[in-house]
Amino acid sequence: MKIPIKTILASALVALMIFTTACSSTEEAAKQKNEARVRQETAMRMWQERCKQAGERIHKTVDDVDGVFLLKIRPTKDLNYGDQFLLNDPYGNDVKGDGYISLFLRGGNIDRDKRAPAAGLKIQDRGYQFVETNDTEDGKIYKYIGKTKIVGEKDRTAPGVQAELARDPNYDTAIRAFVLDKTLIAHPQTRYGVTYDDISTPEDRKYWIAGSSLKVIDLQTKEVIAERIGYMVDWAQGSNAGNRSPWLFAADNACPPFASRHGALSQLGQTYRFVEQVLRPIQNKVKGK
Repeated sequence: MKIPIKTILASALVALMIFTTACSSTEEAAKQKNEARVRQETAMRMWQERCKQAGERIHKTVDDVDGVFLLKIRPTKDLNYGDQFLLNDPYGNDVKGDGYISLFLRGGNIDRDKRAPAAGLKIQDRGYQFVETNDTEDGKIYKYIGKTKIVGEKDRTAPGVQAELARDPNYDTAIRAFVLDKTLIAHPQTRYGVTYDDISTPEDRKYWIAGSSLKVIDLQTKEVIAERIGYMVDWAQGSNAGNRSPWLFAADNACPPFASRHGALSQLGQTYRFVEQVLRPIQNKVKGK
């Protein structure tokens, strides 16, 4: 059977169009891949340049500090997991709200941190006796102390509790919680303050770089006695594939570093860990001494 010339030409035209489209798609994919690679290389190069300014600078240390003034509290709202241009210091991400206050108090959140305290300090000496800060709602100054309170009792019929009671009839079944007790004060009673700032530029954020400043300040002299500058970058440049959270993954690429993997977990408690190197908490007094 003889195929009409028009059919042959039409088929050839369709084949040519398919081939052209495929080539165009391949070229576009290659172009996008190259652009992504160039963007990543630019971001990492910019981050490495920023890292030359990063680090901890401690100009002075103070012993036997009983309290600190927090000039800023970490917000109680949801953390910034992927807002590229929100300048809320993703590098300095830490415990939020009242938990941030507890972080600085003896017996508070820092007790859950199993890492060694600053040189010369004992685990039981971590945290300050009080914290002062401005209330975000009424603007007044409050002094916070922490205390452990009985909030309930364990189920005595639970197997684990039964076993402990059988072994030790005096086993304590009380459930305790660390709580904050706040008092209104007219003026700060402590000399030293702690604050943080996002120091990212628009160009930094364009390439998913976050910059941070954490300062310890002598409130009497206005002198910055210690500062930590930090930067981190999301190498994947904001990809949310697989529900990925860009700023959490950026903590894996940080200077000073948190951790090479799961760095976001090491961010919690970071503020206190730096401050305790500078403002060394007053030590627990041993009875009889």
